[in-house]
Amino acid sequence: MLAEILAVNVFAFLLIFVRIGTILLIMPGFSSAQVLMQHRLLFALVVAFLLTPLLANKLPEMPGSPLALVALVLGEFLAGAILGTVARIVFASVQTAGTIISFVSGMANAMAYDAISQAQSSLVSGFLGTTAVTVFFVTNMHHLVIQAMVDSYTLFLPGTTPIIGDVTELISRHISLSFKVGMQMATPFLIMSFAYYLALGLLTRLVPQLPIFFVALPVQIVLSIATFMVATASIILAFLTYFQDSMEPFLAP
Repeated sequence: MLAEILAVNVFAFLLIFVRIGTILLIMPGFSSAQVLMQHRLLFALVVAFLLTPLLANKLPEMPGSPLALVALVLGEFLAGAILGTVARIVFASVQTAGTIISFVSGMANAMAYDAISQAQSSLVSGFLGTTAVTVFFVTNMHHLVIQAMVDSYTLFLPGTTPIIGDVTELISRHISLSFKVGMQMATPFLIMSFAYYLALGLLTRLVPQLPIFFVALPVQIVLSIATFMVATASIILAFLTYFQDSMEPFLAP
């Protein structure tokens, strides 16, 4: 066993580490600033080490010139960046849904630091992002990412450069789809907000002396919280389905 470990090709290990490390560098959850850099590096090294015996036969021979080696490393970096970026765009759908929900619920001004997006965001976005990452690991969806890492060596062959046009179309398609899914996640709140403001407009016509400014916002927040309690499970389930559908093209048939 020790002889097999010592016989691992260092070149293959480092080349695999470039792709795996790039994916984990961009992937939400793994790339969070709340995770120590040493832990992320150690996890990437361990995953690359475990996958090296499985993937070493899919790698080309070590190039004879430094320029060819640099080109090979850059190709692996780009392949890892594509997979990691797609996963990050998918996670952005939850942030989009949370932002839309905050605007239509009257809670857009409640801002806090979001550890997932690593920026200031609304409380609803932060809650949905944290919940999505938690459920992502609890349901073992990260196993799908690891499988996509392995099968990406069939889709993006080492030593070949991905076609830039296809990569651009892939990223742009996922960005538009992510926004669409985010809007669909927030649909219950859009319908609730439309019905609420319609009823509010009728009420102001029927009872002009009602202090609508002091009544509207508290009632809107209460209705939004009640809707949020009912719709959160469906939002997270829609996210998991969307993530699975987005990773399937990277899996070998």
